[in-house]
Amino acid sequence: MVALGGLVVGAAAAAGTLYYFAQDLPSLDILQGYQPSQVTRVYSDDHQVIGQFYVERRILTPINLIPKNFVNAVIAVEDARFFEHPGLDIVGIARAAWTNLRRGGRVEGASTITQQLARSLFLSSERTFSRKVKELILAYKIELILSKEQILELYLNQIYFGQGAYGVAAATQTYYGKPLKDLTLPEAALLAGLPKSPNHYSPFRSPERAKKRQEHVLARMEEAGFITPQEREEAVNEALAFRKPSADSVAPYFVEYVRQYLVAKYGEAAAYKGGLEVHTTLNLPMQRAAEQAVREGLRELDKRQGWRGPVGTVDLQDLSAGSTDTPLPNPGDIVQGVVIKVAKDHVLVQVGSKTGRLAFEDMAWAQRQLIGRDVVKDVKTVASPKQLVKPGDVIEVAVKKIERDTIHFRLEQTPVVEGALIATDPRTGAIHAMVGGYDFTRSEYNRAVMAQRQPGSAFKPVIYAAALAQGLSPASLILDAPVVYEDEKEEKIWKPENYGRRFHGMVTLRDALAQSHNLATVRLLDKVGIRNVVEFAKSIGVTSPLAPDLSLALGSSSVSLLELTAVYGAFGNQGVRAEPYAIISVKDSSGKTLEETEIQAKPVMSKETAYLITNMMEDVVQRGTGQLAKSLDRSVAGKTGTSNDFTNAWFLGMTPNLAVGTYVGFDDRRSLGETESGAHAALPIWVNFMKQALKQLPVVPFEIPDDIMFVKVDPSTGLLAEDAGERSTVELFAKGTEPTQVAAPRIDPADFYKLDQLPEPPAPMPGPMGQPADNLLN
Repeated sequence: MVALGGLVVGAAAAAGTLYYFAQDLPSLDILQGYQPSQVTRVYSDDHQVIGQFYVERRILTPINLIPKNFVNAVIAVEDARFFEHPGLDIVGIARAAWTNLRRGGRVEGASTITQQLARSLFLSSERTFSRKVKELILAYKIELILSKEQILELYLNQIYFGQGAYGVAAATQTYYGKPLKDLTLPEAALLAGLPKSPNHYSPFRSPERAKKRQEHVLARMEEAGFITPQEREEAVNEALAFRKPSADSVAPYFVEYVRQYLVAKYGEAAAYKGGLEVHTTLNLPMQRAAEQAVREGLRELDKRQGWRGPVGTVDLQDLSAGSTDTPLPNPGDIVQGVVIKVAKDHVLVQVGSKTGRLAFEDMAWAQRQLIGRDVVKDVKTVASPKQLVKPGDVIEVAVKKIERDTIHFRLEQTPVVEGALIATDPRTGAIHAMVGGYDFTRSEYNRAVMAQRQPGSAFKPVIYAAALAQGLSPASLILDAPVVYEDEKEEKIWKPENYGRRFHGMVTLRDALAQSHNLATVRLLDKVGIRNVVEFAKSIGVTSPLAPDLSLALGSSSVSLLELTAVYGAFGNQGVRAEPYAIISVKDSSGKTLEETEIQAKPVMSKETAYLITNMMEDVVQRGTGQLAKSLDRSVAGKTGTSNDFTNAWFLGMTPNLAVGTYVGFDDRRSLGETESGAHAALPIWVNFMKQALKQLPVVPFEIPDDIMFVKVDPSTGLLAEDAGERSTVELFAKGTEPTQVAAPRIDPADFYKLDQLPEPPAPMPGPMGQPADNLLN
């Protein structure tokens, strides 16, 4: 009786829960007359369309025109009991729970096709108990209204396959370049495996994972009785030919960033079907400049890392030159071609039906940097062109020029290294340009927003700004000399070092930042206080966790590029931080405004502190590690950053009307090479972008606050200069921090102990320990 009572109570509780969540469910009326979704359009700041969700990528297809093999593949891998359950599969839930229990984690899910459809059409993707209950109720109601065939038709036209393709017909065009009716069994199996995680299983990003997923789908089809073992084996062994999507889309990382925002706020149904009109902050000329700067910068860096050899080989007898005429490529196009002949001073390369010349001088970088080949083992050895390529090799070339129908090529190779750039208006926070990687079709991972990397010395301005906020000045002195910290509990010793392992004695904060002295910065952090710096960093907008130890001085704590760029924007905007944003307004299909962004700007530091650190970073450009930016001939401030073992390269900088951050690094976090510092790898990208982006912005200086004092000081002491001699310099101070004491008469420096004869590092002293960061550079 007790057990029975418990069951009754449990049933009543379950019924009550279902009743509660069923009260505010959306109407299912739209299911009876499903039509293609209205197009959501995304506009740039000058009202040009930069994205459409997803009118050209969804081709509504009746269920009777969808190949049976594809339908079976989806059912087998997503919901094998689809035709047996009423929207909720109790058997599937039990099986998934048992599998997950045995394997100690979430290995298998139990959402039915109907549940997935309910979630896609009516609900958000948030993982909450209430959403799950609503999803179950909606799935059950859908099964009462629609037939199984109607549910399948809706589902197969709705699901996302990656590369911007929604629905199976659009996916077939995107991945194979063919009509849906021609889809083969192995092709269908691969497509059916994509919706679980389109980016993860992308055949463009990870062919191995995509193949394993296809084999899994085929195995499930055999298990369900849809295909025979022989058909499965033949499908597994059949090679697939993919049509790689065009990379000509406008601002793909930015558009995807907007899409994710819309889905999170309004749900998938509104974003894909609601006909929204989305006006954004993207500036098209800046975006094009950003994409070009990143692509060219990464290509140049990749060339410095060495020639990896041909991308493949073909049998020249199989080439049918001239059988199908192809148009001439345009100057600047990067294409793949086949080496036909290696002549005396050039290589003949065939691209399509056209043949052009690749002069030896246009492949000189590869001759000097041959790597990974048995022919030349020393990368410094100059190889001959015949050692680089041979007839039949497939190589990548750029069209250098076309003269009298003769195509002149330049040897290229697609970089493996990745990078990112983000540009914002520091006064408003508007994101004007965003590049999240070299190629969106290769990887949709947005390194401008999502990646967390060590910024190295690009974090130093935060520490120096915290020191200025505490009353220090650019003329304050700090010792740049060896120091050793010992952690008795961990029995570890930390000995930070300067780039080049040189020491500079007593230096001003201005010089220490301009020349990116590590040891001086570590001592400054110790002096200001780790907790004070962490709190200051949070107050100006650093949201990533920061290591509460002295390695913070060398940028050991990972941050995002967008996050740090916004901080630099606050430095250049008189201490006012404007929160970055991408969307100006969103309207529904009837023209009703759903949201309109109000600029969120607030003071996060004093005007004086912001101006002083900005002025110090102007010196980084004028005489420090960022001198390449002097070519802009503007008021420019910024800072380089290089992390341990040259793993990450950064440059962040700003003018009064534009804050820009650049990042370069491998996704697997290996070294870029011993010369690839922030100044060498990231700064050129930043400069090339700014040369174009600043053309549309007025030339304005950083505004000097009223309470900034100009005082002539003795740079060796930071005190008032005794006279107007050559050794005095004008320094800036926040009012109230300027020196009042006059420096003593100078003694000939020759009488001092010479800096290059400093004694051995002092004995270890107790102090906060950090992660190994001794090689974090400038």
